[in-house]
Amino acid sequence: MVEIIAKCFKIKSSVQKLRLVVNLIKGKKVLFALDFLNNSSKKSSFLIKKLLHSVIANAEHNNNINNLSDLIIKNIFVDQGPTSKRMMPRAKGRADRILKRTSKITIIVSNVL
Repeated sequence: MVEIIAKCFKIKSSVQKLRLVVNLIKGKKVLFALDFLNNSSKKSSFLIKKLLHSVIANAEHNNNINNLSDLIIKNIFVDQGPTSKRMMPRAKGRADRILKRTSKITIIVSNVL
């Protein structure tokens, strides 16, 4: 059993939005997850699909795994990344804080024997 890992940092989407899609593909086969992400209309599904392609490329290049039907998403998790703080002018000389949240995704894929 081989585990292949791919990580992506500073994704410009909040953790809450990414976890909606991540929880639906956790534990599924890679080919099923790719089909699901291709048919989803969320922005987060496009970002996760790019990272899933990276994991597949790692499996083919680093571990010589050519049969994609054996790969299963063993674990996938989303953590909070750095938050950018911006100011928005408001009435009467005040200012509100705008938080631009980012996130980190880690995908762990393993083959089934």
